[in-house]
Amino acid sequence: MAGEQITLNSLPLGKRAKVKSLTSDGTIRRRMLDLGLVSDTVVEALQKSPSGDPTAYHIRGAVIALRSEEASKIMVEVN
Repeated sequence: MAGEQITLNSLPLGKRAKVKSLTSDGTIRRRMLDLGLVSDTVVEALQKSPSGDPTAYHIRGAVIALRSEEASKIMVEVN
């Protein structure tokens, strides 16, 4: 699994990955960049909400919840 590119919403809980690209555009892309989701940023999947969506991610010292729809537009490389 190491070195493999997957979408962020496919990242297993407790695993880390590096952001490789964003496939979204417009205001959603701008929001992701503002949250610090730029190339080579390390992201860790922490936990899912009781309903399964959203998922909490550790990004640049902050915990951010992203819906599966948003996370599916972020390509990451598993460490």
